[in-house]
Amino acid sequence: MMIMPFTPIQNILDGGFEGKQVDIRGWVYRKRESKDIIFVAVRDATGVIQCTVKRDSPAWAEAEKVTIESSVTLTGTVRRDERAPGCFEVSTNQLELVGLAEPFPITKDQSEEFRRNVRHLWLRSRRMSNIMKIRSEVLQFIHEFFRKRSFNEVSPPMFISSAVEGGATLFGVKYFDNDLYLTQSAQLHLEVLTSSLEKVYCVAPSFRAEKSRTIRHLAEYWHVEAEQAFATMDDLMRLEEDLVSYVCQKVAKQCEKELDKLKVDAKKLAEVKPPFIRITYDEAIKRLHEKNFKIKWGADFGFDEEKALAKEFRKPVFVYAYPKEIKAFYCKRYKENQKLVMSVDLIVSKIGELATGGSRIDDKEELIERLREFGLKEEDYDWYVDLRRYGTTPHVGFGLGVERLLAWMLDLENVMDTIPFPRTIRRFYP
Repeated sequence: MMIMPFTPIQNILDGGFEGKQVDIRGWVYRKRESKDIIFVAVRDATGVIQCTVKRDSPAWAEAEKVTIESSVTLTGTVRRDERAPGCFEVSTNQLELVGLAEPFPITKDQSEEFRRNVRHLWLRSRRMSNIMKIRSEVLQFIHEFFRKRSFNEVSPPMFISSAVEGGATLFGVKYFDNDLYLTQSAQLHLEVLTSSLEKVYCVAPSFRAEKSRTIRHLAEYWHVEAEQAFATMDDLMRLEEDLVSYVCQKVAKQCEKELDKLKVDAKKLAEVKPPFIRITYDEAIKRLHEKNFKIKWGADFGFDEEKALAKEFRKPVFVYAYPKEIKAFYCKRYKENQKLVMSVDLIVSKIGELATGGSRIDDKEELIERLREFGLKEEDYDWYVDLRRYGTTPHVGFGLGVERLLAWMLDLENVMDTIPFPRTIRRFYP
């Protein structure tokens, strides 16, 4: 017996199947009944189509049983109907109930809090499925970009023995008989690999034990990180703006259907092009003072300050040359001004900081001095100092949050909506 292949719903909606018999499978998205006809909207991974079952159809008895989110297979003839969503419907003559669903809770409660509590069910929504499709494409475009630039993808460890971004945000874990941590960043280990591969990157999870309850913080997030040997700050900023622009333009071109369903203007994404604005920390402080912010020189920017800067320029902006006291121990100082370090933040509207990077210390003595200034145990970083002992090079790198990138691109209210299972200070189920 020949088994007929199932037709993706989007293929039917794209046309070319009118008058033809098709087999489809999926889940019941909507159901509406009248005396002589049952309308069953069926969704699969590609789209939603209306299916009609008439009382004299062999499928009628099963159609009466189906409930929202029941899984089904059905056979029918494609008809054009301008009244139907997508302008096509399937006149159904066979329907098999694969998995009968109990009353679906989300049909009764659509509150944001409830949807996040039942994330495992809310992921079935068209909104979330469209966001997840775009997320998948964004990850692909990121890999495409780096491969085109001859970067090597590498796999850093998730268990680390010492802090990258300060001990206050480390998640401690038991590692056999030792106490280790979940990685905050792959940066230090990527620096190791620049000494052999020169240009490396990874897309991997990072973990921050931050007790923040903001729209842009997650305890577990996906991190795009890159490091490059023999490179300058200018090289770094051009790499970042090229990456962000590449991803935005590819999404605008290849995700039009999903963007339209999310009511995102693809033209705005297509307009994201280099060069981005570049200003120094000093310039940023001056501009903020003109906006009546009370921030003092030497203080780090908060969410409000970052949003104000992004709003002023209406496009991504690099802020660089920060006071060394507010940046990490590995940031390289400017020779002409030892109070400043070669660190740069990429700031965008609504989200604020999208990426952080800079030039890494390449001098052994300067690195040891900075470790001592930060009160870090030198023995914990001896392997890291080795990189400066044996063939050091000027090198740069950055880290960019995938969820922040998506939230900015799609104009979402919270980064929690960009990842399947968000982990925050109070969300860890399921």
